[in-house]
Amino acid sequence: MNKIIIIVLLLILITNSISFADSLNITGESAILIDAETGQVLYEKKAHDKLHPASTTKILTAILVLENANLDEIVTVDEEVVSLTKGSHIALEPGEQLTVKDLLYALLVESANDAALALAKHVSGSIEEFAKLMNKKAKELGALNSNFVNPNGLSVENHYSTAYDLSLIAKYAMKNEIFREIVSNYTYVIPTTNKKNEERVLWSSNRLLYSYNTISVDGKVVPIKYEGITGVKTGYTPEAGNCLVASATRENESLIAVVLKSNGTEVFTDIHKLLNYGFDNFEKTNIAMKNQFVDNIKVDNGTIPVVAGIIGEDLYSTIPINSIEKITKKIIIEDEIKAPIKHGDILGKVEYYLGDNYLGAANIISTYDIDELPSPSLIERILNKWYLILIFGYILLRLFIIFNKKKRRRRHSYYDTSSLYY
Repeated sequence: MNKIIIIVLLLILITNSISFADSLNITGESAILIDAETGQVLYEKKAHDKLHPASTTKILTAILVLENANLDEIVTVDEEVVSLTKGSHIALEPGEQLTVKDLLYALLVESANDAALALAKHVSGSIEEFAKLMNKKAKELGALNSNFVNPNGLSVENHYSTAYDLSLIAKYAMKNEIFREIVSNYTYVIPTTNKKNEERVLWSSNRLLYSYNTISVDGKVVPIKYEGITGVKTGYTPEAGNCLVASATRENESLIAVVLKSNGTEVFTDIHKLLNYGFDNFEKTNIAMKNQFVDNIKVDNGTIPVVAGIIGEDLYSTIPINSIEKITKKIIIEDEIKAPIKHGDILGKVEYYLGDNYLGAANIISTYDIDELPSPSLIERILNKWYLILIFGYILLRLFIIFNKKKRRRRHSYYDTSSLYY
């Protein structure tokens, strides 16, 4: 009987763990939801699994181009770009010339693989060198479980990333104003070129931006278009499945959601679920207010013995709704605070926690200047020394006088007593 009870309890625990691990019923193999400003993880499902990223790779490609080239630079397409192009393209021709700007729109809106190759060669001279640049940048951003072989995301051996890594890359990319402008558009027109006498009209496959076709989300039929969507990039190969990195903003809250290896339009359903979960259950809150008093802090060797420490800057965090009262803080003061101190000097920090989850830290700064106690001059040191000598001498003198008085009293007492026997 006891064995049966134990087995039932274990089954309940396992079932609850599975339910908790994926309470959103995300169909994609890997997913993550983060705060777009702080990077705080709000939800994850196998977020560190290495998978094919498909054309979400182009987020990193685009940001490297923006950081290493000007929009009005002219790119000349060569034979290698055309010969290597597979999958989505805009039919670039050898010798064709386009601006970096037009190719970036082709890269991010139309997801053109030939545009990716042309931009990579323009920046680095070769695909291989550009891939090195991609991997270097990824590591700088903390995307440590990724490896990029090409700039377009076609599935090849050793070209992989994770939902977590892609969220970090997207978070970084969305800080770039030009990148944000491009990925917020779902159409663009490339003008005629030296090889094409007709305009190219581009259309995005990120239907979150525009499509009123419907999907089912938690039992409700809704348009694919998502309120507040701001980008960023879709991807698909047979090996990668349907992938999507999406960003959205409502009021003061910005989120990034990533889904890898989903199926068809289910990738849009997954993104809806993730973003809905974030906006419905979390709020961006000021957990540390600038100029808020923290404590009076002891100052060594100062003209004033203490200084008022205050919070140096506002600290915002995305937390579960109505949980601000549950936040705890830990005050950490520098080991030794010595004068001189200037207004605004950092004296320590305050760390904020919600349960065991670290939310962030704010610096404690000084509210005013405190000068160092001046060192005594040579004359002052000499005078101080003689003053101590005089005090010590006075004490010795007093002790000597007291000792003599006691000695005389003992002597008088002896003579007075002995006179009784005469």
